[in-house]
Amino acid sequence: MKTPRSILTTAIMTITVSALCSCRDKAVQQQTTPSEKPWVVDRFDDIKVLRYEVPEFENLPLQQKKLIYYLAQATKCGRDILFDQNFKYNLTVRRVLENIYLRHEGDSDSTEFRAMEKYLKKVWFANGIHHHYSNDKFRPEFSRKWFEQAVDKYVDVVELPIGKEQLCDIIFAPALYATRLDQTDGNDLLATSACNYYEGVTMKEAEEFYAAQADHNDPQPVSYGLNSKLEKRPDGEIVERTWRLGGMYTAAIQQIVYWLEQARQVAEEPQKSIIDALVNYYRTGDLREFDRYNILWVGDNSSNVDFINGFIEDYGDPLGRKASWEGLVNFVDSAACHRTQVISENAQWFEDNSPIDPAFRKKEVKGVSAKVVTAAMLGGDCYPATPIGINLPNADWIRKEYGSKSVTIDNITYAYDKAAQGNGFNEEFVLRAEDRERMKLYGKLADDLHTDLHECLGHGSGQLAPGTKGGELKNYTSTLEEARADLFGLYYLGDPKMVELGLIPSLDVAWAQYASYIMNGMMTQFARIEAGKNVEEAHMRNRKLIAEWCYEHGKEDNVIEWVKQEGKSYVVVNDFDALRKLFGELLREVQRIKSTGDYEAGRALVEDYAVKIDPALHAEVLERYGKLGIEPYSGFVNPDYEPVITDGEITDVKVVYTDDYVGQMLDYSKNYSFLPLIN
Repeated sequence: MKTPRSILTTAIMTITVSALCSCRDKAVQQQTTPSEKPWVVDRFDDIKVLRYEVPEFENLPLQQKKLIYYLAQATKCGRDILFDQNFKYNLTVRRVLENIYLRHEGDSDSTEFRAMEKYLKKVWFANGIHHHYSNDKFRPEFSRKWFEQAVDKYVDVVELPIGKEQLCDIIFAPALYATRLDQTDGNDLLATSACNYYEGVTMKEAEEFYAAQADHNDPQPVSYGLNSKLEKRPDGEIVERTWRLGGMYTAAIQQIVYWLEQARQVAEEPQKSIIDALVNYYRTGDLREFDRYNILWVGDNSSNVDFINGFIEDYGDPLGRKASWEGLVNFVDSAACHRTQVISENAQWFEDNSPIDPAFRKKEVKGVSAKVVTAAMLGGDCYPATPIGINLPNADWIRKEYGSKSVTIDNITYAYDKAAQGNGFNEEFVLRAEDRERMKLYGKLADDLHTDLHECLGHGSGQLAPGTKGGELKNYTSTLEEARADLFGLYYLGDPKMVELGLIPSLDVAWAQYASYIMNGMMTQFARIEAGKNVEEAHMRNRKLIAEWCYEHGKEDNVIEWVKQEGKSYVVVNDFDALRKLFGELLREVQRIKSTGDYEAGRALVEDYAVKIDPALHAEVLERYGKLGIEPYSGFVNPDYEPVITDGEITDVKVVYTDDYVGQMLDYSKNYSFLPLIN
């Protein structure tokens, strides 16, 4: 089947066809059935790339297979958008590196070329030149001189949107665009962040711009700024460039819309109407249309195939306002849905018994639904690194009036679990044999249930106080919201109600999660952070905040203890019941902060407990973790979907697996690059 593609707008984007085809041929040759190959398909730097399986796809009805195929195509078409959102020059850097990689002549085993190849793999994985978790700019291990010579030889410099000198400074100058997302208290976060959501605008100007738009009396407030870039023109006027057809990112959005419209032709109601609303939002950029789409989407609990496509999460914006592009296609894992069904059916009980102030509880929980799903395609901010659970929509008023929808992605958690077996992590960092045994027996169940509770009920729980609109916590919003949802899940995982509902055999499941969570928050997650750096990523800050606060507030009763044995540090939970009470106390405070918009209290919590790392402990964790040879970050290659055409009609769709990370990335760059290098 032929599909329309936009004409590539610069000569540098015209990668040598023969080189790309030969690389793609290699990927085809390495395609494999799930049982033939190991879970890990590539390793480089601090990253391992895994594959995930799509069980039961072959048993789906043809209509659903075709729907997944079309939605998967739409998901791949937004890739360039995220690259550009992450940093203005990412697409230029990526394309230059790909040209050098494909056109390189000479010794491919040379130290310089291999270092460039590793750098390119990291750029692909992070959707840009900044680390996907730490946000720090990558440091190249190849020399500037070698790179300049490669650019001269393999790249048509005349067609570059920036000069060679500027290109090299972007890659090699450490202080230039040093971090994609700065969250340092006291900084002008827009001036010090390299993300491409603002240009020429100070933090104060951006806050004033959106404050002037807000209608504080609107019971259904619009998420102003969610789908636009804010720029200051040469004459000083501040304007928004909206991401829509006819606006910014038109060429990519045009392709997304094309495939969504193909999906609509095979979709059934209510998904036809949902796709119509999403397409209309892409056409107009009207955020009221986005709300209408979300309301329709959250109300659909009958469709077996579901999807996310659009500008969704605001973690990448230092002001917590603008959303990165992401896509996910999934279908229901009916065999695993029992636990989420039970949780959803008891949502009102969980809300009524929450340890938060009764004034901030929902009197009536509406529309809460949760499913365990099988991921079929990952894209944008869900690829290659992907979440294991999602809860949407994000607008608090929609949650309150229409509910929320949650998914736990079982085939992704299964792949993580399979890849981690036998890696020696627990033996190195978990001191007590009884904790290791609980984690061995119940670790995956505990993780899955905590994710279910976090996504299904945690994010959807509680309500804002009258007069609070939801943006008051500013740059601390994401960390505190993740802490709130995590605390909800932790508190209820240790509730006897979980045993009563048949979700866990005993509270040992909760104790396994508690021991693991505290160890991770106070210690082992630091293996993901470079020595001397602070904690920056919202989810990591959230875990550290919770663990450190509970340690500090449980000191008198020795609830959590640091133990030194044979020169190694260990974190031990001595009283699981007391720890659960601490989770409840902190949940009460974090909910109060959110409900009332108490910025100063939220700021104090994050800055006091979530940011700084003890240098000696950090060095020890890095050394011990390093000896295990475990990469701290993981992501995935996608499967592919090939339609079977008979007499001009799709009569089947086959899922095809690959173990070629490089081949997939080059394939996506060849077939799904629609944007100019500078937007």
